[in-house]
Amino acid sequence: MLQPYLKWIFVPLTAALAAHAAAQGVSDSEVVFGQTAGITGPVAGSVKESNEGVALYFDWINAQGGVHGRKLVLDSRDDKFSPKLAAENAQKMLAERPPIAFLLPRGTPMTEAIVPFAQAAKIPVIAPGTGAEIFHTPVNPLVFNLRAKYQTEVEKAIEHLHTLGTSRIALVYVNDSFGADGLAGFQRKMAALKLAPAASLTFDRASGDMGAVVPALLKADPQAVILVASAVHSSRLIEQMRKQGNQAQFVTLSNNATKSFIAGLGPNARGVVVAQAFPNPRGNAAIVREMKALAKNRPDLVISQQTIEGFAAAKLAVEALRRAGRKPTPALLVGALESIREFDMGGFMITYGPTDRTGAEFVEMSIIDSRGEFMQ
Repeated sequence: MLQPYLKWIFVPLTAALAAHAAAQGVSDSEVVFGQTAGITGPVAGSVKESNEGVALYFDWINAQGGVHGRKLVLDSRDDKFSPKLAAENAQKMLAERPPIAFLLPRGTPMTEAIVPFAQAAKIPVIAPGTGAEIFHTPVNPLVFNLRAKYQTEVEKAIEHLHTLGTSRIALVYVNDSFGADGLAGFQRKMAALKLAPAASLTFDRASGDMGAVVPALLKADPQAVILVASAVHSSRLIEQMRKQGNQAQFVTLSNNATKSFIAGLGPNARGVVVAQAFPNPRGNAAIVREMKALAKNRPDLVISQQTIEGFAAAKLAVEALRRAGRKPTPALLVGALESIREFDMGGFMITYGPTDRTGAEFVEMSIIDSRGEFMQ
């Protein structure tokens, strides 16, 4: 059954699928990947960083002649972090310029919105920018995850806090499928450790209104607060709490592992803990060295965990395209992805299989230091 926001789409998919069958995202000169993401809106900073990672790798591949003689193109369209617009973008791409796959859609509800279109067109969704459990269980044969699950990140965060002797832990989560996913992980891990939540509070994604959350959180007085929210919403809450003199430890997930998030926090950045689903960009992982080598003439490029995610997504797409052969189709691309076992991305491994779409399970905790850098 289509998600509720797909009810806004009235134009049948027939024409789109006919175009898809004819083109399949492949011509003699190029291969088109489609993306819908919040190029503007609350996740614009992180989308910019991840897309720069994709561009860095695609540009390098294209400079060498592409894959099997075809240049790689990312048709990226702005959904403003709206599921409705994501669905519209998916439909338009399939009608106007059918991609061989959707690559790196951003956000849980937005990815939910495009999956029915991918299923109808029988094209894969590669490296969705979400760690939501719904894209892991039950297995969707067309969805190939790259990053670890959000629930794993939440559980690791609680483990980290518990190890430090922190017991009064609160959760603030957005009222969408992303937030619901974080809530599930929070409840499970807190119950396993026999800890009672200090508070469990939600807010509206569209408005971002924290009017009820702040006083409730102040009253609960937790030692630590886990935030399952966008960078903009997380920054806003932390700022409001700090203005009230509250000094709780704030922890957020890898969707906020960006330089733009640190910049948005301003003077409140130091000490915020962020779960990471990709290696430290200041470390020595092979993927970091590779990115820096390719970016040596790009001093403007910000290399963050989010940039690494885009770079890794592009590497995954290229590896699958090479395995798909000289006459790639969406079906061959799915088979190529499914054949990947223990593929070293340069510091973390990717594995798929007929009943496995997990991808990586890499999770580390980091803290923002006085220089405005993530320490892992």
